[in-house]
Amino acid sequence: MSSDGTAAAAADRPTSSGAEVLLRKKEPLPDADPSGPGSPRRSISASSPKASRKGPSLWMLAPAVAFFAAFGLVPLLGTVVLSFCDWNGLGSPTFSGLDNWTSVLKDGSTYHALWLTVLMCVGTFVVQFPISLLLGVFMAGQQRYRAVMSVLYFLPLLFSAAAIGIAFKNLLDPNFGVSNALHLGLLQQDWLGSPTLAFWVIIAVVSWCFIPFHSLLYQAGARQIPKSLYEAAQLDGAGRVRCFFSITLPQLKYTMVTSTTLMIVGALTAFDLIYVMTNGGPGDATRILPVDMYLDGFKSNQMGVASVVAVILIGLALSFALLLNKLSGSDRMESQMEGM
Repeated sequence: MSSDGTAAAAADRPTSSGAEVLLRKKEPLPDADPSGPGSPRRSISASSPKASRKGPSLWMLAPAVAFFAAFGLVPLLGTVVLSFCDWNGLGSPTFSGLDNWTSVLKDGSTYHALWLTVLMCVGTFVVQFPISLLLGVFMAGQQRYRAVMSVLYFLPLLFSAAAIGIAFKNLLDPNFGVSNALHLGLLQQDWLGSPTLAFWVIIAVVSWCFIPFHSLLYQAGARQIPKSLYEAAQLDGAGRVRCFFSITLPQLKYTMVTSTTLMIVGALTAFDLIYVMTNGGPGDATRILPVDMYLDGFKSNQMGVASVVAVILIGLALSFALLLNKLSGSDRMESQMEGM
């Protein structure tokens, strides 16, 4: 083909100038949002957090709220109302105003029981916390005998508190106990009959009962710590002690908060074990608030006075829980489930 033919063919082709290209309208994308150029369409109802929170998730709380109201709020309100009444357990309660509160707050034994309860919480925590923490972290390792040890230290949880109380009461009996049978000398004492020793024996037995449970909590928490943290620390030359204080303890912070809260609750509700072993005695050496509440209500038939002690016990438990929550910073804790 000649050069003249090529030029003629090029002249016959349709051409677009720059102005025509700028004036040409762009077709909108099929999935573009008309409210904003180039923004993909999304379902607002599916992605909005408010919409998801107004969905079935709120209805899922209904059984828990109903259960808590029936077995928590209603008995609590009934106890508060009964604290202003005079009732011996029979007949109808009669309103007595602040008489029950006045008699309880003026009674010196109430403050003695309150002091013993606080001392029980502190004593059981001092014993349980280090032992359960070290035992739980140790059992979270890869030792061959870990399974056998787990069964052995878990045994106290398999028995009821009443059975444990009867067993220790017989073991510590000054006449027929183990120490007397084995002629152990210094251990041949009336452990539960001495006002000085009985309270500390109770602390030891209560701690022995609950250490396996808290060890299980720490064991589960330690197993959730990423192994890569320990590997990185070992590469930097950190030993086991340094890894424990720099990695394990910080990672178990919220497990400690949960465990400590349960320790306090366990000490505040340690009634059955104390009642079986000492019945609050000798004298009032082990008469903590739960035992005092029971003796006032079911031995002295003063249900109004017992209700006052119960309200004080609830207030003490809430105070401990709020104080622990504030000191630990768990009120600022963020959950992975938040917003779901």
